[in-house]
Amino acid sequence: MQSLGDAVGRDGAAEVEAGSPADALSLCLLGPLTLRRGPRPMPLPASRKARALLAYLAMSPRPVARDALCRLLWQLPTDPRGELRWCLSKLRGVVDQPGHPRLLATDGGVRLALHAHEVDVLRIERALRPADASPAARPPPDADLLRGLLGAFQGEFLEGLALQNSPPFDAWLQGQRRRLRALQAGLLQALVDLLPRQADERIELLGRWLQLAPLDLAAHERLLQALAAQGRWPEAQQHLQAAMQQFAAQRVDAMALSQAWQQARLGAAPSPRPAAVVQGAPAGRASIAVMPFTELQAGGDGRSPLGAWLAHDVTTRLAKLRTVFVIAQASAAALAGQGLAAGAAAQALNVGYVASGSLHRDRQALRIDVQLAEAASARIVWADVFSAPLGDLLDVLEQLGDRLVNALASQVEIAERARAVLLPPSELDAWQSHHRGLGLMYRFDAADNRQAQGFFQAALRRDPHFARAHAGLSFTHFQDAFLGWQPRALAVQHAWRAAMQAVEADEQDPAARWALGRAHWLRGQVPQALCELETALQLSPSFAQGHYTRAFILAQSGDALQAIAASDHARALSPYDPLVFAMLAARALALVRLGRHEEAADSALKAAARPHAHVHILAIAALCLALAGRWPQARAVVDSLQPRSPGYRLADLLAAFQLSEEASALLSSVAPHVGL
Repeated sequence: MQSLGDAVGRDGAAEVEAGSPADALSLCLLGPLTLRRGPRPMPLPASRKARALLAYLAMSPRPVARDALCRLLWQLPTDPRGELRWCLSKLRGVVDQPGHPRLLATDGGVRLALHAHEVDVLRIERALRPADASPAARPPPDADLLRGLLGAFQGEFLEGLALQNSPPFDAWLQGQRRRLRALQAGLLQALVDLLPRQADERIELLGRWLQLAPLDLAAHERLLQALAAQGRWPEAQQHLQAAMQQFAAQRVDAMALSQAWQQARLGAAPSPRPAAVVQGAPAGRASIAVMPFTELQAGGDGRSPLGAWLAHDVTTRLAKLRTVFVIAQASAAALAGQGLAAGAAAQALNVGYVASGSLHRDRQALRIDVQLAEAASARIVWADVFSAPLGDLLDVLEQLGDRLVNALASQVEIAERARAVLLPPSELDAWQSHHRGLGLMYRFDAADNRQAQGFFQAALRRDPHFARAHAGLSFTHFQDAFLGWQPRALAVQHAWRAAMQAVEADEQDPAARWALGRAHWLRGQVPQALCELETALQLSPSFAQGHYTRAFILAQSGDALQAIAASDHARALSPYDPLVFAMLAARALALVRLGRHEEAADSALKAAARPHAHVHILAIAALCLALAGRWPQARAVVDSLQPRSPGYRLADLLAAFQLSEEASALLSSVAPHVGL
């Protein structure tokens, strides 16, 4: 677990282990929800929603608005405010003491006044991040400290507490569970790495780690090493076979597992000669290997630590996008070390595409020349040059890596889409059907959108657990609602259901979280939408459409400056994205709210000129031009809009978006003068 040694202090350990006064509250969220006053368990309300409310408030660092709590827990009742008051009254009877109220309700919202040491989750987090110690002053963790922290994990977060008809709470609950499972896995890894390889405790801890993260390569590697260190070869071989089958079933490259096994058997560095051929992607799915980038200035053979690092970084980021099957960097690097050219390495790795290139450094800039080749034909399907001024090297590599990852992902997607178009629909597999759907979805046309839905549904009939197909289907329903092609309430329901199925199929796919964020926004749940988008970007910081959708939401009623930054970042990551027109339009709306009308008009006009810009984009362009006093251009845009959507008016735009009152009033002031 990276930097855990810098994060854990002994003051935190004392906090975790300190006893509580006889009348102090202690709330346990890890395992079944329990509340104690001193050593005595306190009876909790029978209402599941009251208990859910208690847990949510305990985890909230600041007061929560009543409306937010109502949206979180009550979707259908006629009087959610009344339900909230009833739950709060029940909880006050449990947590308040004479002269010491803990459940506080003010105009700013509702909060639960508990100290960090009174809530087990917060106690652990404070132990890992003590506020009174600088990173340099914190000693590394010892085994006893880590055992104490792990001992607090008595089960799943809020075990057994699930609510019906409360999707926002369910989404929050699942997010907390994922976060805490990752925290527990990190603590297990830190403790495992402190123990001798021969220790029995190490193997027991590795078993717990793999229960939490069954596809964590680091845990499998350490278990193979530990079993080998004890001479338990049959068990190690059985574990290797089971793990390889598990990785294959989940479409994860298992090459590194074989290398870890060889390393454990030899007790030394891995062999420089990998197997001649390894299993590539599952049938039908695109696969890619990223070869180490050469740097001729580094030496006669072109090998470069910088080039190897960049290839590893790009490989990791591509895997996080989850759009293609990505071969582990160890496999590509091993073949490159043997002097194999990109084409020969692609054949050995059994992949569909291979990315390769070179680095060039001088005093002013770093340049990356990159090529993407189709392995079967050795045809170069795309090549480009990326450059940036050579300031801080790590910042430059971060910037260029982001651009490179999005370019590779989009070019593979374009190539796969082109291949799928050549096949009759009856011969398409799930992957190809998905790409046919993508090609139609981004046209923003009602008829094309219906066809896209058909292709996504065909993909899901072939593979019901295909998260990307669920996400694509959700986006088509989003368009139905947003552009008024279907009754809004029904389209919103379909978009929500498909997004939830995407997350259930693969909760770590950023596109699934993106789809759920958009569905939240459709339902008017802006905080939950932004939370899901944040999760998508934590999973994959290179996910351009996640940055764009964050800009889309903030531009309407949030922080306008952040919206502009997010829009610009999305376009920098993916300058040829099919949603560039929407990125520019979001930027224009944010500029309008800042009073920068001339800049808004320029951005909106560029958006309207992009392919597949829909009627709302044209309306935004006309209104921005009008605000800038560019009346002839504004009326010309409206003239081009009306044939596409006869009778379109400002009310259609305001019904689709969720603009602030000030922004709505501003647009309303000019709309009649341009025919809207």
